[in-house]
Amino acid sequence: MGIIIKELHTEQVESILFRNEKIVLDETVLENVAAGFDFLQKFSEKKLIYGINTGFGPMAQYRVSDEFRSQLQYNLIRSHCTGAGALLPGLYVKSIMLARLNAFLQGYSGIHPETVHLLVEFINNDIYPLIFEHGSVGASGDLVQLAHIALCLIGEGEVIHQGERLPTQTVFDKLGLKPIKMHIREGLALANGTSAMTGIGMINLIYARKLLDWAIVSSCMVNEITAAFDDYFSPELNRSKRHPGQQKVAEKMRRFLSGSRRIRKRDDFFYKQRTEEEYIKDKVQEYYSLRCVPQVLGPVWDEIENAENVLLNELNSASDNPIVDRIAGNVFHGGNFHGDYVAFEMDKLKIAVTKLTMLAERQMNYLFHDRINNILPPFVNLGVKGLNYGLQAAQFTATSTTAESQTLSNPMCVHSIPNNNDNQDVVSMGSNAALITKTVIENAFQVMSIHFMAIVQAVDCLKIQDQLSDKGREMYADIRSFFPVFIEDTTKYKDIEKMNLYLKEKNIKK
Repeated sequence: MGIIIKELHTEQVESILFRNEKIVLDETVLENVAAGFDFLQKFSEKKLIYGINTGFGPMAQYRVSDEFRSQLQYNLIRSHCTGAGALLPGLYVKSIMLARLNAFLQGYSGIHPETVHLLVEFINNDIYPLIFEHGSVGASGDLVQLAHIALCLIGEGEVIHQGERLPTQTVFDKLGLKPIKMHIREGLALANGTSAMTGIGMINLIYARKLLDWAIVSSCMVNEITAAFDDYFSPELNRSKRHPGQQKVAEKMRRFLSGSRRIRKRDDFFYKQRTEEEYIKDKVQEYYSLRCVPQVLGPVWDEIENAENVLLNELNSASDNPIVDRIAGNVFHGGNFHGDYVAFEMDKLKIAVTKLTMLAERQMNYLFHDRINNILPPFVNLGVKGLNYGLQAAQFTATSTTAESQTLSNPMCVHSIPNNNDNQDVVSMGSNAALITKTVIENAFQVMSIHFMAIVQAVDCLKIQDQLSDKGREMYADIRSFFPVFIEDTTKYKDIEKMNLYLKEKNIKK
């Protein structure tokens, strides 16, 4: 049947992007778009309105005669196709188009409905305009990235379709599509908005939540491996601190570890009997990377919740300039295209994901360091020490990748550089913030991949498969189905790739 869009939620975005659900336009929403176009067409007669009969940016002081109004829109699109750097993958392009489509459906853009219909065709048929990473300062919207989409909607430029890079017109001819026309302000409406940073941000959000789930799972399994005490994630301890994220993480840990024969009760070891030894061999408290999981991942949980709220507000907003308000009967000039809301959240989200990555790297180091854990061979090496090396070299990859994320976690939103003849004198850098967060998330998946390789090797080393919780055993068996136990040294880069893909695609049962 497809998804009827009125107001987008995360689950709908995920279905469209990751499960290839098709979009169906709601008739009442389309009527609202058409009414906005009709209003602007009448309202704009004999009035000076930015981007309709003026130049753009600092060129707004120059009036454009009526005979060139259509050409003005084409000129904006073509002149702003100046992207550089790596091409964005199709998934991210699709998300950007979805964000722009939803902005139009709010009815404040004054565009012709044919633009909406063609955007839906692009999304439903997986037609991906070439969008380059570099180009946006995130203030007058994501002008450059969005101009590359607009270029394809007018039948020019190039797209990726069915794995091929093709001229847009070739795909139009194949699918029987027609380019849009410039009616009043289609060029400006397409290019002017926060849809690139928002589209990338939504994927970052979805992946960040998945990483948090994996961080909780891995933390539980490391606690099982080390036979940790259960009070670290107890309801009593965690409800004494009034942060919802901490309490949610502890609750998920309790559910995951239910029935585990590895987790110990403190009562049995230290409370029910008197301890007389001067040196206590059993660790009274574990290292922070094990016992502070709710306190470390709790803030990550809370930040993801906040980021979702901000991104959904942006996704379901109009981010054009000017805003065409047919109900108020006016056209309002302002700065809804400014991306600081998204920029702030992307900077915070990448810090949260980096912290999550650091926790995984430290837990991994605990498993690898025999003089710290006192139960495992160095680097969970199941072979001959000195002759074999286990995951020793894999730690280099994890550590260097974590270090890169730490450097990338410096905030982007404070790096405002005036440009555009100082018309854009304070900018958000939101698109850059979203792209850097994308890199930090990719890094986190790589580190987490190596971490899970270490976890299952540790389980085999101790032969504790049958003592794990039900969920722990299920996760162990799932991973071992494609990553078998190893003793002899073999290359691991393909295993890391497989694990990375598994972590991205696997949906953890709630």
